[in-house]
Amino acid sequence: MTPLEDAQRLVLEACPPLAPVTVSSRDALGLVLADDVVAGEDVPPFANSAVDGYAVRAADLAAPPVELRVVAETAAGAAPYAATVGLGEAVRIMTGAALPPGVDAVAMVEDSERLGEDRVRISRSVPPGAAVRGVGEDVRRGETIFPAGTVVGPVVAGVLASVNAGQVRAVPAARVALVSTGDELVTDGRPLRPGQIRESNSRMLVPLLAAAGCVVDHLGTLPDDERILESTLRDAAATCDAVVTSGGVSMGDYDVVKAVLGRIADMRWMQVAIKPAKPFAFGLLDGTPIFGLPGNPVSSLISFELLARPALRRMMGHRHLMRQGLVAVTDVDLRRQTDGKVHLVRVNGSFTDDGRYHVVPVGAQGSHQLAATALADALVVLPDGDGVPAGADVAVLMLH
Repeated sequence: MTPLEDAQRLVLEACPPLAPVTVSSRDALGLVLADDVVAGEDVPPFANSAVDGYAVRAADLAAPPVELRVVAETAAGAAPYAATVGLGEAVRIMTGAALPPGVDAVAMVEDSERLGEDRVRISRSVPPGAAVRGVGEDVRRGETIFPAGTVVGPVVAGVLASVNAGQVRAVPAARVALVSTGDELVTDGRPLRPGQIRESNSRMLVPLLAAAGCVVDHLGTLPDDERILESTLRDAAATCDAVVTSGGVSMGDYDVVKAVLGRIADMRWMQVAIKPAKPFAFGLLDGTPIFGLPGNPVSSLISFELLARPALRRMMGHRHLMRQGLVAVTDVDLRRQTDGKVHLVRVNGSFTDDGRYHVVPVGAQGSHQLAATALADALVVLPDGDGVPAGADVAVLMLH
């Protein structure tokens, strides 16, 4: 059997990052930056008020309460008050409005009492700089705000907009073709005939691929016809960055997927030392990676999570390839037999009053029992051996 680490290394080494492209920052959400982003503007671009209140000279409020003459009013987006504010004067100012010349602080409106159209009483002193957002306080022009390798999430996208970064260099999303085959698979809801099953793997894998950041070309469910499958796989390899198939990768299987890929691609057929998901295939078709997942739905899920997903994330420039890992506590015995494999136990967990993540198995653990796995939120990575007792620390990979 192939150790899991060796299988992961083989796949990752064959899946280098895709060539960077220049994209609109509006289209970069979810992508990984290929180059540093340097700010072309200060943020804020001018000193402005952080609150509604009165723009003042802090020295005028040294001995409150103090009455000041209100000489103007200014709001966000309005033309700045151009005159210099003098001794004993104030400007009514709204949040985000530019500070006028001569002032160095803002007194909050809560600390004021208007005494007429042009007078205000301020009841509290303020230090210089109070409630003032200075030029470049958030971002300085010329500053590297995001290094290469940063994932463009919603907040990063907002910052890119704030510095007018209209375009960025990023690693593109991988376009992945998903191929299902089998004359026994039913997709249209009709009653099952003897020997038929309903196709479910693609319904699971399409959203898993999309959630990983891929663009999915679902090529449908193909019949067991080598000519059709070969043509489909060749076209997919020519037009996509990777291909994912499910089923037909076990050592004893004779399947059209295995027959065709064995003939047209440079494939490795592996028995990975894990349970479930021992059978796995990987290779290159004209340089395009092909991931052969097993047909049992839970095995397909585990193979995707441990082998295909990390490689696809590497292709898209991500540096954190695996799901988040935690050290958890098992609340029940997790017993197993020594068999030379790492067991992946599907569990549910929650944080308790001790601040730790406690897990229990979801129930049935068979490789065909997808319903029992559907609500699992983590995988316990259980090394070869006899298992662990309740209360033991266990390594988990979060699924959500």
